[in-house]
Amino acid sequence: MLKIKNYVRPESLEEAYELNQKKSSCILGGMLWLKMGNRNVGTAIDLSKLGLNEIKETEEEFQIGAMTSLRELEVHKGLAAYTNGAMKESLRHIVGVQFRNRATVGGSIFGRYGFSDVLTMFLAMDTEVELYKRGRISLKEFAAEKPDRDILVRLIVKKKPARMAYISQRNSSTDFPVLTCAVSIKEDGNVKVAVGACPFRAKPVEDKENILKGFLSMEASEKEKAACDFALFAKEQVRTAGNMRASKEYRSLLVQVLVKRALLKAGGENGN
Repeated sequence: MLKIKNYVRPESLEEAYELNQKKSSCILGGMLWLKMGNRNVGTAIDLSKLGLNEIKETEEEFQIGAMTSLRELEVHKGLAAYTNGAMKESLRHIVGVQFRNRATVGGSIFGRYGFSDVLTMFLAMDTEVELYKRGRISLKEFAAEKPDRDILVRLIVKKKPARMAYISQRNSSTDFPVLTCAVSIKEDGNVKVAVGACPFRAKPVEDKENILKGFLSMEASEKEKAACDFALFAKEQVRTAGNMRASKEYRSLLVQVLVKRALLKAGGENGN
């Protein structure tokens, strides 16, 4: 059971940050996972008055407030166009529309959940997080760290021409994923691949051997071979484990299968 002693809606990020320095304090976010646990919260901090529920699009980037709902991400036309529909695909299986109307981007990213479709998708893009005290750092760096008492303000996604794809494997349509995979292939040749729900938190898989160099300009047969080779490389690099949803061996096989599919899907003639 969740027990809350004090509930506060701060007027500023500074006030929210000061309140959050006590270990008994907690940022509420959408409060969907929080309410499912047993916890005594001294001060529950609601950020809903701070204007962090907007998606701002410029020619250079998307700025996504931490209190933006997953549903807003899902239906945003600019993100849909930029990601070739991959953003919507990464969100549509998360429980249901009512859940996605409440769940927040900040909660999904700050929690660094192993099952997070959202974290996997953003890791495949040029994404930074803006923290109240630390400022802007890469999502890759942020995702590898342990949670602290800072406040996630927004995500910043740099807009660079790219083709993207997102694929997940689930035992049922709205269940937690067994494995997730996101790919972005930029016109300058840079390829980003992220794999998550293995069941550890998502991480990028770096092309250390330049297997995918020039991927978009390859002939179909060359793309097929490059995708197969990198998928095998990813299988060897991604640490997996078993749980109630899948075995370690099955997840390792899925890494190989989903990475290949996502690369070919993003790198096809029409993108995703």
